[in-house]
Amino acid sequence: MNWRGWGDPAKARELPETIVTLLHDLLGVRAPASPGASLEEVRLPPPALPEPALAGLAEVVGPQHVRTDHETRVRHTRGKSTPDLLRMRAGDASDAPDAVVAPGSHDEVLGVLDLCSRERVAVVPFGGGTSVVGGLTPDRSGFAGVVALDLARLDRLVDVDTESMVATLEPGLRAPEAERLLAGHGLTLGHFPQSFEYATLGGFAAARSSGQASAGYGRFDDLVVGLTVATPRGTVELGRAPKSAAGPDLRQVFLGSEGAFGVITSLRLRVRRRPAERRYEGWRFPSFADGARALRALAQEGPLPTVLRLSDETETMIGLARPDAIGRGGDGCLAITGFEGASVAGRRDAAAAVLEAHGGVPLGREPGEAWEHGRFSAPYLRDSLLAVGATVETLETAGFWANLPRLYDTVRLALLGALGAPLVMCHISHVYETGASLYFTVVTPAGLEEWEQAKRQVSRAIVAAGGTVTHHHGVGRDHREAYAEEIGPLGVDILRGIKASVDPRGVLNPGVLIP
Repeated sequence: MNWRGWGDPAKARELPETIVTLLHDLLGVRAPASPGASLEEVRLPPPALPEPALAGLAEVVGPQHVRTDHETRVRHTRGKSTPDLLRMRAGDASDAPDAVVAPGSHDEVLGVLDLCSRERVAVVPFGGGTSVVGGLTPDRSGFAGVVALDLARLDRLVDVDTESMVATLEPGLRAPEAERLLAGHGLTLGHFPQSFEYATLGGFAAARSSGQASAGYGRFDDLVVGLTVATPRGTVELGRAPKSAAGPDLRQVFLGSEGAFGVITSLRLRVRRRPAERRYEGWRFPSFADGARALRALAQEGPLPTVLRLSDETETMIGLARPDAIGRGGDGCLAITGFEGASVAGRRDAAAAVLEAHGGVPLGREPGEAWEHGRFSAPYLRDSLLAVGATVETLETAGFWANLPRLYDTVRLALLGALGAPLVMCHISHVYETGASLYFTVVTPAGLEEWEQAKRQVSRAIVAAGGTVTHHHGVGRDHREAYAEEIGPLGVDILRGIKASVDPRGVLNPGVLIP
């Protein structure tokens, strides 16, 4: 992973000159004064971890699995939001952990948590490092030090139960490797978020990830049938059956908890047969409202495609729905449908009839296949925009169908009010019978401080308009204030009560999630 950007540095590419000129002429974007700090120039705070604690960690996991060198600390600093990257490019790694610890088993995770709890050392669970909401930036005040708990050594496919269609996997598995291992059994998770190439299974669960094929396979939390969690007070084993009436489902306490309640050390996940056939297509609608009505009809009446996305007029015009074709968009609103598995032709034809009845015009396979080819490219495009001086960031929400137009207008107006005249693009990428998500991409010449202030204003506006502050990015630090408004004072007290029960000394990811 690029330490100050996204993914494989070799895949970075320059923007077409036409786009650079457009950014300059329409938005006033100016090239940065310098290319940014090198890895060696990044400023790190001196390690603060007391020597007895460092020695104790080495005893638990082995000395070779406790790292304090410059590069390792830099690579475990923060996540991959635009503010994270801008600070890193400026050479600021002031939030770096004092040490990176890599346990190799559930018992070693328990040992680390026990030691850190006794020594008042904050612990940040670290998977792929892909958080975009400040989920890896702890509040170190009152702690003797901070360690990043890197779960990369917990990377096994433990068991496959083809009768129940459940696989047991460890949390440090990156998604591509998990798919490779499952493919050996003819299986798939079907979970392909934009972070797919680098994120881990534990991160998916801890952040309630939602993949691009969620319409067909479900969100990641829909896949989780069982969990093993290590906490400072011991082990929690959850998931004896697919469903249960034995009280509240405590799996939901840890799903989405972002490492603040415990460290997931094992996952039992629903799996599917690998699809024998895939077909992706493009459709064009006259307007975003027309396309949204078509998506709602498919979500409520079927047949529901495996992949179902709709870009608004601006995103379609720019071509962001197909990052490899940026600057070569079209008119109207582009929708992408994808069908996987059995009876693809029949399901596709039935869905096509619904789309045409709502004003959709078929564009054939080329737009769908182009989207599939570039489905993980957008973060690289963000790096290219940052390189020419643009601030580009995303934010997302979700709401019920009846409230979706209001949410869409609310976010756009809040961004325009806070930033003047940014470029604002949006798409629907996750649909349900009762509602859908809205995913916004913003390009602006505004600086980091101005963007962060705008993000806070937009988050408050989303809550006031009846939406959720996040559909799949998580709360982290960035959304805490708005999240407190969303769940109310009693909801905050409930979260704090859980935190006090499983982590009484508050060492797990302090400052993240809990208002």
